[in-house]
Amino acid sequence: MKLNELRQAAREIVSAALKSVDPETLIHRMVRLEDGRLAIGANSVDLSGFRKILVVGAGKAGAAMAKAIESILGDRVNGGLVIVQDGNRSPLKKLELAEAGHPVPDERGVEAAGRILSLLQDHANANTLVLCLISGGGSALMSLPASAIPLSAKQQTTGLLLRCGATVDEINIVRKHISKIKGGQLARAAFPAKLFSLILSDVIGDQIEVIASGPTVGDPSTFSDAVAVLKKHEVWEQTPTTVREFLEKGLRGEIPETPKPGERIFENVCNVIIGSNRTAVESASKRASSLGFHSLVLSTRICGEAREVGGIFASIAIESEISGYPIAPPACILAGGETTVTVRGEGKGGRNQELALSAAIRLAGARRIVVASVGTDGADGPTDAAGAVVDTTTLERAKRLELDPAQYLRNNDSYHLLAPIGDLVITGPTGTNVMDLIVALIG
Repeated sequence: MKLNELRQAAREIVSAALKSVDPETLIHRMVRLEDGRLAIGANSVDLSGFRKILVVGAGKAGAAMAKAIESILGDRVNGGLVIVQDGNRSPLKKLELAEAGHPVPDERGVEAAGRILSLLQDHANANTLVLCLISGGGSALMSLPASAIPLSAKQQTTGLLLRCGATVDEINIVRKHISKIKGGQLARAAFPAKLFSLILSDVIGDQIEVIASGPTVGDPSTFSDAVAVLKKHEVWEQTPTTVREFLEKGLRGEIPETPKPGERIFENVCNVIIGSNRTAVESASKRASSLGFHSLVLSTRICGEAREVGGIFASIAIESEISGYPIAPPACILAGGETTVTVRGEGKGGRNQELALSAAIRLAGARRIVVASVGTDGADGPTDAAGAVVDTTTLERAKRLELDPAQYLRNNDSYHLLAPIGDLVITGPTGTNVMDLIVALIG
């Protein structure tokens, strides 16, 4: 296949993956109302046993998830509030959607999270069914700092963590311990209501205590772990004083820990994962096979520095082109997960763009290989791109414009190299979020 055909095929494969994790489709597949019983996966409850049904939650897929729940339950829903990212609204009858900032929390998210907590504390009881809709981005969107911590301090702490190369697991450990609602504290507010949490996973291994900082699951991490994360990444001294003092009080036992697994408040909680990165990768694999490629899934747990992963992924594709290992051309090599970027430069980009640029540099000298790396939420870092698709001509096209790929990579400025040569992938907000998809096509 020619390079332009490979590029088109890569976009079709990405599109199939995104379609498979459409939140409305996933909710309708998992949730059913039959003869007055609400079935959620393998679990079901008799709705006649409840006087009230409330729906709360947060995340980039929140609008679509809320729309699907409304369509299933109709007038049985008494009300609720779901926090979504700007631009992800949907017309609803019973439920309210509140827009808030991401990835850095803002006042709108704080106000909306406070309303969710008050709603549960005031109206949830043993005769209440609570449905909590959780998806990627929920940590920033549903932000309610501990009383002693101003929002500005939480914003600064979040910014430090996003730039220092901390993993999402590490970032969320800190977030849980400076919050009133994360780390099982939403479940505590809902107790003793029956609580079903419907979760679209955006973390490696689908760890429910990590997704959106685990608002409905016991938190195994501690104040000590939160401090260790900040010190490990050498940002403890830059962390705002109010945050450090709060965490230090937690270390001394002056502030209660987050709720832990096994506590009584989780007896009525059922956490159900409705979709994940694996869902997207498997659909991508099926689409690749239908297009005539031999398909191989390397992993759905890819992590590490984006530029390092990009180079390794390109090397595997080159090996396939040269020797037929680990799979013979025409081949599609797939992976999913979430890389990180330690920001040392002053440029603009995101982890998928940085991964793709690194792959393009490694592809120099290869013949017919295309590599795409895309964030399934449609947003890669602080840019309007979802990611990028590069090939064996990317370096040549950049150099024609007198752009030095290595220099742009050093400056974390992948966006400003990939944009002028036409290698960005721009989807706009997709309304879903299951981490990233990496595709290599070998012709």
